[in-house]
Amino acid sequence: MLGRLLLCLTLATNVAYASVAQKLIPSAKPVGDSPTLTYLFWDIYQATLYAPDGEFDTASPFILKLHYLRDLNGEEIAKRSIEEMKKQGFKDEVQLSAWFRQMRTIFPNVTNGTELYGLRTEQGSSRFYRGATLIGEVDDPQFTKHFFAIWLSENTSEPAMRKALLNEN
Repeated sequence: MLGRLLLCLTLATNVAYASVAQKLIPSAKPVGDSPTLTYLFWDIYQATLYAPDGEFDTASPFILKLHYLRDLNGEEIAKRSIEEMKKQGFKDEVQLSAWFRQMRTIFPNVTNGTELYGLRTEQGSSRFYRGATLIGEVDDPQFTKHFFAIWLSENTSEPAMRKALLNEN
């Protein structure tokens, strides 16, 4: 009985998340799911990559969903994003500072269960959603490239996550 209930809840949850992705990109299908990102002994988030018909292309629209598993401050999420961009090799401190200010105003504090979606638009901008609600946009293709590279670049600090998101065996 409990097993059946958990299965129903899991299926209903996956349908709800898929519907948010499909509202943003009507043909969106999952490309891949990541293992849980863990720091020390804390579970941080799980990620899912969506693309039209499940076919990922960095030059086309796609969605990265982060399902948070703990409480985090939005400003800390923005700081960590900047640190990861630096690890990727982006060193323009003036531009990083401007992007940090933008992210700091966009990224909310999150709690266990919060779902944030990052959409790479057809034009190359980044739109961010909490559930289906737009919370901000960065209209800069360079930002989009470097932000999503945190998870999807060959230089990512989490290669196992990248491999799972891109569904590479």
